[in-house]
Amino acid sequence: MAVDGCIFHRTLTRSRPAPNQASSSSPVVCRESLHVVDVRRYSRDQASAIYFPQAVLSGEDLYDVTLTDGDCRLQVTLDPGLNQLVERRVLKPRSPVYNATFSPALSAQLPECPGASADRDSYRLVSVQVRDSADDEEEEGVWRSQVAWDSLPWFGSSGPTGPLVPLRASRSVFLPLWNNVDYSGEVWMEAPPTEDSLEEEDEEEEGRRPSVTVSELRDCFLSGRRGAIQYQLIVRIINKSHLMYYGRTDRNCECPYKAVLQACDRTGSVCVVLWNSVCVSWYRRLKPGDIISLRHYRVKQHYQAEVDDIGRNHPL
Repeated sequence: MAVDGCIFHRTLTRSRPAPNQASSSSPVVCRESLHVVDVRRYSRDQASAIYFPQAVLSGEDLYDVTLTDGDCRLQVTLDPGLNQLVERRVLKPRSPVYNATFSPALSAQLPECPGASADRDSYRLVSVQVRDSADDEEEEGVWRSQVAWDSLPWFGSSGPTGPLVPLRASRSVFLPLWNNVDYSGEVWMEAPPTEDSLEEEDEEEEGRRPSVTVSELRDCFLSGRRGAIQYQLIVRIINKSHLMYYGRTDRNCECPYKAVLQACDRTGSVCVVLWNSVCVSWYRRLKPGDIISLRHYRVKQHYQAEVDDIGRNHPL
């Protein structure tokens, strides 16, 4: 909820249509100074172009920027024509900005997506001037005097209820600014989900005894067994790969990540592949030396090596 009299409220309410009037896309200019709290990158998808009808999408990246006026926060999408401001390190966290021009825009996220809302205000930043904070001690002092930017309310009728999600693509995670092999944002869990934690405790009470071994799974696969495997497999992690991002602009996968674990039991070794949102829930949690229990997985031939490949659908 916007703070009465805040800069965003004074500026952006002018862009809203009056009751019973058609929606307006007229841009509005904020002459007052704002600050950049964060800049987040993600890859566009099939529908992203419809949100930028006047822009040429020459690259695969889009950027959402979190701004503050000192009273509220606002997540906006940077117009693709301004991407170089980020890529040249001109627009970055702590940057003071002015003459910011906002245009109302649709959001790609659906109400059921985490942190999204059907009536959430959504804007595109179509032009902006960045002030050199090193040459403006007063502006820098304003930034340093504010100590809790993350606790400020979100502008609009309904801000995000959870971690931020990309505004102009159906993705559930952001990418690191400068590579695709690290995780980025607070959605990447350090602890397992509560439901899975309870299941893990139940298995511990059962003695964590495996009902199948790696060798038996391999024999089962070679004999023609296909489909989801229900047998419990317990293995120790030997190694963990970097995250691998496979997002493509012609596909709408919400969380296009995978990671490979090398694991073994007393009968052999195997590759365990974490796919999509399983990476978000488990990648940070798992480490070499951990013993993990697997159920509801599929066994298939690995496409890069002559070993079996277990894709985990529901890790325990």
